[in-house]
Amino acid sequence: EQAIQHQQERARTLTEDLRNTEESLVEAKGHLSGDSEKILAWKEELAEIEPELEISGEKAEEAALNLMAAEEAMQDWQQRWDDFNTSAAEPRQKAEVQQSKIQHLELALKRLQERTEKLQLEKEGLGGGVSFDDIDMLKEQVAEAELYAEEEQAKADAASSRIAAARDQIRTTGSQLDESRSEMQRMKGRQASLEALQQAALGKDQGGLQRWVEEKGLADAPRLAEKLQVQAGWQTAVETVLAEQLQALCVDSLNQLKDKLAGFDKGAIDFVDGSGGASNAGSLLDKLERGAEWAPQLASIKTADSLNAALAMRSSLQAHESVVTPEGLWLGSNWLKVRAGENEQSGSLGRQRELEELEELLVEQQELVTRLSDKLDEARESLKTEEGGQESTQRQLREHSNQLADMKSQLSAQVARVEQANARRDAVNKELDELRTQFGLEQESLAEARMVLSEAIEAMESLSTQREALLAERDSNREKLEQTRQGARQDKDQAHQLEMRHRALQAQLDSIAQSVDRARDQVESLEARKIGLQESLNEGQEPVEELRMELELKLEQRLGVEAELSEARSKLDVVNNELRQNEQKRHGIEQRLQAIAGKLEQERVQNQGLQVSRRALQEALIESQYDLDAVLEQIPEEATEQLWKEELESLGRKIARLGAINLAAIDEYKSQSERKNYLDAQNDDLVNALETLENAIRRIDKETRSRFKETFDQVNSGLQELFPKVFGGGSASLDMTGDDLLDTGIAIMARPPGKRNSTIHLLSGGEKALTAIALVFSIFRLNPAPFCMLDEVDAPLDDANVGRYARMVKEMSEQVQFIYISHNKIAMEMADQLMGVTMHEPGVSRLVSVDLEAAAEMAAA
Repeated sequence: EQAIQHQQERARTLTEDLRNTEESLVEAKGHLSGDSEKILAWKEELAEIEPELEISGEKAEEAALNLMAAEEAMQDWQQRWDDFNTSAAEPRQKAEVQQSKIQHLELALKRLQERTEKLQLEKEGLGGGVSFDDIDMLKEQVAEAELYAEEEQAKADAASSRIAAARDQIRTTGSQLDESRSEMQRMKGRQASLEALQQAALGKDQGGLQRWVEEKGLADAPRLAEKLQVQAGWQTAVETVLAEQLQALCVDSLNQLKDKLAGFDKGAIDFVDGSGGASNAGSLLDKLERGAEWAPQLASIKTADSLNAALAMRSSLQAHESVVTPEGLWLGSNWLKVRAGENEQSGSLGRQRELEELEELLVEQQELVTRLSDKLDEARESLKTEEGGQESTQRQLREHSNQLADMKSQLSAQVARVEQANARRDAVNKELDELRTQFGLEQESLAEARMVLSEAIEAMESLSTQREALLAERDSNREKLEQTRQGARQDKDQAHQLEMRHRALQAQLDSIAQSVDRARDQVESLEARKIGLQESLNEGQEPVEELRMELELKLEQRLGVEAELSEARSKLDVVNNELRQNEQKRHGIEQRLQAIAGKLEQERVQNQGLQVSRRALQEALIESQYDLDAVLEQIPEEATEQLWKEELESLGRKIARLGAINLAAIDEYKSQSERKNYLDAQNDDLVNALETLENAIRRIDKETRSRFKETFDQVNSGLQELFPKVFGGGSASLDMTGDDLLDTGIAIMARPPGKRNSTIHLLSGGEKALTAIALVFSIFRLNPAPFCMLDEVDAPLDDANVGRYARMVKEMSEQVQFIYISHNKIAMEMADQLMGVTMHEPGVSRLVSVDLEAAAEMAAA
């Protein structure tokens, strides 16, 4: 049923197409008849235009012939005019040359006359000869001044030698003083480090016990380690045996502690008195050089030089006896103790001994520094005196040198003036004779030039009539040529218009003929379409089954064709891709070819330039009559074209700067010589002032280095002391990054306890803050101020580090008043007074102050 409906719909469509085709056919036949009428009308118009076009062409040819004749006449006149100008140019050029020559000769005569008058005046001014009496007198004065100047110079040289010796002594003494001060600062730093370690080893930094000791009046009691002095090599053995007992306080008698120990309820502390027994030969007590009465327990401890010897003695030991080796190996009858650097007390006896030795060395070093300082002051005072004497001697020497230079200048000027006057008089006479001869020759040349000029003027007047006739003929020929050109232009324009009209009609005829052919083709096509539509209508009545079978067949064909189309498109894409790649390769190759071609062209142009330069150089060598091989042999190996060009330009500039000969050079030389002497004296003064300034700079640099080194050592010592307090151990120091103290940088090396950091950059934020606190406080201790303000310094610290920080602030608050801002409770507890800002009402702040001591008393009451 759908196929039948489709056939019916198709029949209606074909019927509609048939109707439209018949209408189009009628319309096409109408257009065909109209185009045939237009073709007849345009053919008649073409027949009318063709005779006019032939006539116009003949006129144009005739006008072209006339134009050619006029142009030939004009060319003939131009040739005659050129010949006339050539013949007339000779007398005109001759006249111009002679006029220029006359002007030049007149100007030369005028200059010769002026020069002659000037030389006459100069000759009169030179006068007669000059006497040499004044010159002899000046020579005697110069000889006397030179002798006196030599004596003054000898004095100045002797003073310079003494000053040099004094400066060497100052330099040597200063170097020795700097070395001594550096050594003393190093000793002080070592002493501070050892004292800090010794205090930590002896328990003096235990806050609670130390306060109890101070309250009981035992703060001045020495530690046991400070009382003992052990033989070299046995410090470790004594430290192993006594261990923590080295921190014991030494008192006169233990009986005095009965009342003081009543309030001691926390901690551990040892006391000893000096009521011990006598030394026991062969015991560890015998190894004490000092303080044996404070450690009598060492009498029961025997000594052995090695572990094997100690083991051999073990069987003979009694119950209360033991034996120890220098390495600290402690043995009893059935026990052995080995303690290798296990606590802070290790090395305390050695440190105590080193501290005492350092104290003695510091006293000696201080005396040496004082002696060197006094010696340096004396050398500086002596140098100042010598420099004052040298300055006076040099001032006198400069004055005599200036006088000598003036006399020499006067003598040279007088001799030069005499020689110049005589030489100038001869030169003036010779030049006057030459000027008179040249004046006569110039007058003869001027008369001859004026004669030639008059002849040229007469020849030019005779040619003026011929020029006027040629100009009139030129005007006539130009007018005739212009009229001929205008007529030929009009005829050519008319012929061109007819030709364009003829071509337009012919083109329209061709176009309409093509339209007629297209209309006939359209009529035939429409008639064929009409027949086809009629046949299609007749065929539309075939059975539906055939249409279905045909449809299935077409669908199968369509699927096959679509598959082939898809495959073809895939192949087309591949081909297009390859084509694009090949196109890109071609484009790249073309670019490389263009670059190579451009480079080749550049090389070719450069080669041509070099060839031209080569030919020019060869021609210059030939003109100068030089042999190329000989020139190449004489050229140095290091010579270059650019270097010689620059040297040639420099010589040219120097020659240009010389200018013309200056006759007043002697007077100018005299004035410039006087100015030079004055400037030399000024230069000597500046050199002396510069030397004095450089000496002052050297002294300032030396003093700056010395002060910087002292400050650096003090800050470094303070950092080494405060860092273990802040961290509870560890070590820190300052290192210089350069050798020159004036521009060196400073690096901080910090190693907290339990870490092996190499620089401060590897520390955490809190560790960096603690290190910075230690550094700032060490600088602050160097030059303390009345008060110090700290703004949230404890922010990055934990509670343990805040406690250390607060204790250090508390310790330093005895000399400096601290004002610090904090949000930490531990830091607030360490303060004496608290000040806070509160806001009970919006936008209204109020300050609240609390005196902690008063508050504590109030709370206790």
